[in-house]
Formats: sequence, structure tokens, C-alpha cells
Amino acid sequence: MGKRIRIYELARELNLENSEIIEEANELGIPAKSHSSTVSQEEAELIKESFKEQKTPPAPAEEPKKEDIKTKPKSEKKPVKPVPEKKEEIPSPVAKKEPAAKPVKETPKPSSLKKININSTMTVADIASSIDTSFEELLAAFKEFDIIVSEHQRPDIENAKLVLESLGYDAQLEDIFNEADDEVRKDFKPRAPVVTVMGHVDHGKTQLLDTIQNTNVIAGERGGITQHIGAYKVTIKDKGDIVFIDTPGHEAFTAMRARGAQITDMVILMVSGEDGVMPQTVEAINHAHAAGVPIIVAINKLDLPTFNSQNVKHQLSQHNILTEDWGGEVLSVEISAKENINVDELLDMVILQAEMMELEAPVDGPARGVVVESELDRRIGATATVIATEGTLKVGDSFICGTAPGRIRAMSDHTGKKLKKALPSTPVRIMGFDAMPDAGDVFTVLADRAEARRISDMRLEMIKEQGADVGGKMTLEDLRRQLLGEEQKELRIILKSDVAGSLEAIKDSLTKMKTEEISISVIHSGVGAVTKKDIMLASASDAIIICFNISIPGSMKKEAEREGIQVRTYRIIYEIIDDIRKALEGMLDPEEKEVSLGRAEVKKVYTISGIGTIAGSGVISGVIRRNALARVIRDSRIVFEGRLADLKRFKDDVSEVAAGFECGINVERFNDVHEGDIIESYEIQQRQRSLNEVR
Repeated sequence: MGKRIRIYELARELNLENSEIIEEANELGIPAKSHSSTVSQEEAELIKESFKEQKTPPAPAEEPKKEDIKTKPKSEKKPVKPVPEKKEEIPSPVAKKEPAAKPVKETPKPSSLKKININSTMTVADIASSIDTSFEELLAAFKEFDIIVSEHQRPDIENAKLVLESLGYDAQLEDIFNEADDEVRKDFKPRAPVVTVMGHVDHGKTQLLDTIQNTNVIAGERGGITQHIGAYKVTIKDKGDIVFIDTPGHEAFTAMRARGAQITDMVILMVSGEDGVMPQTVEAINHAHAAGVPIIVAINKLDLPTFNSQNVKHQLSQHNILTEDWGGEVLSVEISAKENINVDELLDMVILQAEMMELEAPVDGPARGVVVESELDRRIGATATVIATEGTLKVGDSFICGTAPGRIRAMSDHTGKKLKKALPSTPVRIMGFDAMPDAGDVFTVLADRAEARRISDMRLEMIKEQGADVGGKMTLEDLRRQLLGEEQKELRIILKSDVAGSLEAIKDSLTKMKTEEISISVIHSGVGAVTKKDIMLASASDAIIICFNISIPGSMKKEAEREGIQVRTYRIIYEIIDDIRKALEGMLDPEEKEVSLGRAEVKKVYTISGIGTIAGSGVISGVIRRNALARVIRDSRIVFEGRLADLKRFKDDVSEVAAGFECGINVERFNDVHEGDIIESYEIQQRQRSLNEVR
């Protein structure tokens, strides 16, 4: 296969504008969307020949009679280019006034604007090259808008669009994180539905998949709760294939569940016939609605005596989920995932829904897909589970995935079987990433590794520039705290996990726990084992290290102990969340509440040498307690606050005196007691607050 040529290279060779090449290519049936689109050498020759044919008859008299739709516009466009040459013949005084005529370009009719694609990584020189304009001319156009730029500077996108519009171009922003697909897809074939199983924790999602696959997925999952997203393809006898995505059900996994809903065709909403609709059930409904996918309700635990499907349907109706028997259009089935009751009926509904949706995908052309999960394996490096959405994945394909380039070295399905190719809706584990991808990244097959690395470098540079503009800035709230001498308490965490999906879910849950009084900062996170760099960072920033589903090498344990760093390991995510919540609540200042113990009225005042003033009093309510806090009230005004130093009944020291009894009271460091004063005994009780109270 010969080298492919980019549109802008062809335009430069022919001394034409990119838009002209794109227009001519499309008229010849050659797909081209932007200046970066590629054509084969044969297609390039066709385009060249087409322009040569247009040049050969300079101005024949019969040309208008041919009514050649292709050549007529071109012949009209060509004379436009020589116009600047005519202007050069105008005497210099007139030529100097020429820039003043540019405002005419500032208001071109929308239909006359030539479309051009730009992206946020292009410099001024790149933009000039893409519109076949000299850098100096483009620089002058920027100056007319009082925008000073240099040749290798990346201009603000909005400014660039404004300047280009004044030059007669309609600039469209390219998404560099979603590589354009220039291929025309023709070979469409039916594909398996991708189904996401959603619902509340312990409502039976993994049990359902276990029953369907006849495998023991749950036994391998700590605590009986799915730890990270897995994708499975199952074959239903005589009915077809279904791809299942199993998203965890605990509140901590909200981010993962949302990602699952974005790549699915339909959602099976698992609801316990015992518990009914729970908080995570509502979240799942919201994610499914946001993704615009149909819902099939599976009311689980039919085998239990407390099963109540009507109650579940009533609760669902309050969240705009109306099942067919409640007058709506949502399919529903009562099942027992544990006892395998009506599971076949549920699968029939999935197949029926898929048939109504007429799901299909192109199998030709370069493959594109979505990363469901990624993992760092010590032996083979970064791997990811990918579901192709179009095209056919093949071993040996070069690709870009987010910022991670690579080449497919090996593929396997969820059973570990090696595959050489994978059609759309087939979840595969891919080896060959040069860097760790993130769950949810778009996976795109490219012509070669050089192209993949070029796009990766461009995206990384973009992220680096964006990162320079964020973080480290003082807010007004920070300034207020500084002026008041307040310090917001902060819990710093370094987070390490076995897979990216779990890392994402934990970070998402932790960031939701911060409050006005206390913040939580994940200063570093990554996939893989704890390293010395992690420990040094924790030591420098006074952070703790949280490890999920990974072991800590003995050498790193010793290093952490030597540095005094706390390293906590977990196997279940919600245990991390619970422990961090307790730690944050322990950092909150307790709530203080004054509790009155009792009141006594001073009947007579005595002065005793060596002791001071003793107030002979009668307790009128509650109890007066020795060493308790006290206040002296006179004429409804507080005249002193202190502590009860001594308390006597007759000549005996006592710890407390109840209402209805008399006693002698000595208030510490206060001798100005009068008859009729009220002495109130009280204490300050502290109560530990919860995070919910301070949000």
C-alpha cells in the first residue's frame, strides 16, 4: 500500500487552497473532510489531472455552453487569484491605503465564506499555511484587531476565528481528542446489543451475569460486590449474541456507571423486589435517561416470600419509569437471578428490544471503539478492554487512544481466548499500549505508528498548556481565611489502584466528601505498585497512601515506616470511603453545647479565713456540682463566670447537691457574692459532627 498524501500537501504542490482541493475531491467521489484528510497516490493523481483539464482550455468560447457543473465554478474561481497581482501595479500611495479596505472582508456574506478546519494546537504559521497566505499577511490581519501574535504562537481560538472570518474563511474547530474518520463506510452488518446492567448494591447484578454465563464471577469478587467494570459476550442459543457490561452498584461507583451508560444500547435496571427503589437505583435511572437508552426493568428476588413487584413499580413510576402493565412502554420481568427463574424471558426481551432497534455497524474501514477498563500488568504492561463501535480490530493495527499511542500486539476475549480480529460489539482485551489509557477514552485505528505518535504528542502538549493555566491560584475564600487567621483543614491522599476504572470511581467519591471546613486532596494517583517516589511525595506533603487491590513490596513497607508514612490497603472500595469519612469527621471541630445542671439562690454570705466567701444557698432546680462551670446572676445580669471551687453540706465536702437541699458554695476567684444572687451550675458538652451536617 503506497504512502497516503494529505490534502494540505497536495494543495501546496498545486498552489491551490485547501478548500478547492477538498471540493474537487468530493466531486470526484474521493472522501475528504479537512486539510488533514488523506488520499491515496492514485486519488491524488486523479485530482491533479482534474485541475490540469481545467487549466488547458484557457477561455474557449464554447466553454459556457458545456454547462459542466464541475468546471464552471472552477473557471470562475481561478480569475480571483490574480487580483492581488493587479493591485501591485497600483501606485504606492494607493497601495498603502489598501489595508483600510479590509473592513470589507470583515462582513462577508455567510454563504461566501470558505470553510476551513483549525485546532487548538495550530500556530499562526500553521494557520497561514493552511489558507495559503503568507505569515506576514496573516500577522497584519491580527494587528488590525489589535491582537499581537508571533509566528510560532498558538493564538486564542476565538480570536483566530474572528481574524479568519475577516479574510473570508469560516473557521471550524476540530476536536483533536476525537480523530476524524475520513473513511466512507459501506459494509454495514447487524451487531450484538451492548447491555449495561445497573442498580443498587446487592440487588443481584453480578448474580444475573453469573447465571447467564454459568460462571462463578461473584466468587472472585471481594465482598460479593463487583470491583471494576467487566465486559462479557454471551451467546444465547438460537437467538444471537449479547454483550453485557457489569457496572458496580455501590454509591462509590457513580463515575463508572455513568461511563457504562454512554456506550450501551440499553439498560437492564435491576431492582430488588424486597428493598424496592434505592438511591443507586435512582442514579442508574438518571444515567440511562441522560444517555438516551431504553430501560428494561428486572425485578429480582422472586424466590423470596417478601417479594413485592407492585410496590417496586409504584416507586419506579415516581421516577418516570412506567412499565407496560402500568400504562407505560417500559418492558419489565420478574426474575430470580439466584434460582434462574425467568432469566430466559429477560434475555428474550433484550433480543426483542435489539430487533426493534435494528442495530448494525460498519465492519469495513479502520476500527473505532471505547475503552471500558484499563489495567497495568507487571508482565505485559498497559492493557485495556475495548468495545469496537465500527470497523474491524486486527492484530498489528496502529492506534491512538486518548493520549496513549500503540500497536495491537495481541487480543483476547473475556475467556482469555486469543483473537486475530474483532468485529463491532465484541469486547476484547488489547495489549500494546505505549502509555496507560483512561477508561472511557476513544480508541481509533490509524494508518501507522508515526501518525499515532504525532497525535499523541499534540494532545499531550495541549493538556500540558491547559494544565499551566489551572491550579495554584488563590481564591477569595482562601484570602478570607488567611486574613482571619483560619486554616482550612486538608486531608492529603496518594491513591494507587490495580485498574484505572476503580481509581476513577474512588477519586470521584472522595472529591464529593469535601466541605467548607475540611477538604480532601488527591495529590497523586496512578495504576500499579507503590514506589519510592510515592513515599517521598507523601513525606514531603504530609499525605497518606491508599492502596486498592495491590500489594506493597516489603522494601516499600520499610521505606514508609522509616519516613513515618501511613499506608492503608483495601480490597473493597466502599471500605475506603467509610474509613476516609471517619477520618474527615475526626478532623472536624466538635460542636459545643451548653447544658444547665442546676440553680441555687444565695440566702446568706459568710467569709471564712483562708477560704474566702462562702455563699449559703438553697438549690432551687437540678443539681449543683463541684468543679462544674458556674455563673453568678444578679438582677438578671451575669456578673461573673468561673468555676465552683468548693461545695459543702454542713461541714462535709460533697460532690453535688440536689434540688431542695441547702449547701455552702465557694466560687473560684470571686468573693463579691450578694444575698439574692443566683448561682447557675452548667457544663459544656461536645458532640462529634458528621460530614452531612457541614455540607
